[in-house]
Amino acid sequence: MKTISISTDIIPVGEFKAGLAKYLKDVKSNRNSLIITQNGKPAGVLISPSEFDKMRETMLFIDSISKGLSDSDKGNVFSTSQIRSELKISKRGK
Repeated sequence: MKTISISTDIIPVGEFKAGLAKYLKDVKSNRNSLIITQNGKPAGVLISPSEFDKMRETMLFIDSISKGLSDSDKGNVFSTSQIRSELKISKRGK
């Protein structure tokens, strides 16, 4: 994700409403995100669909790693021979 530019990436909600189509097109083609303010405070963030997909994939990856580390800490692991045995059984079952 690129660095946020205070002068171009943060806009008031009124300005956003007035130029909605322009901002949607701009975010999709040129930027990663746009921060929308209301009463001078951040109220929302508009991101491109591709940036959303990247963020979601990253979160799923991090969650998977966290679950694996947690399982390992709890001793919920399989030995190499156990995995090989399971793979052989599932191949025969097909």
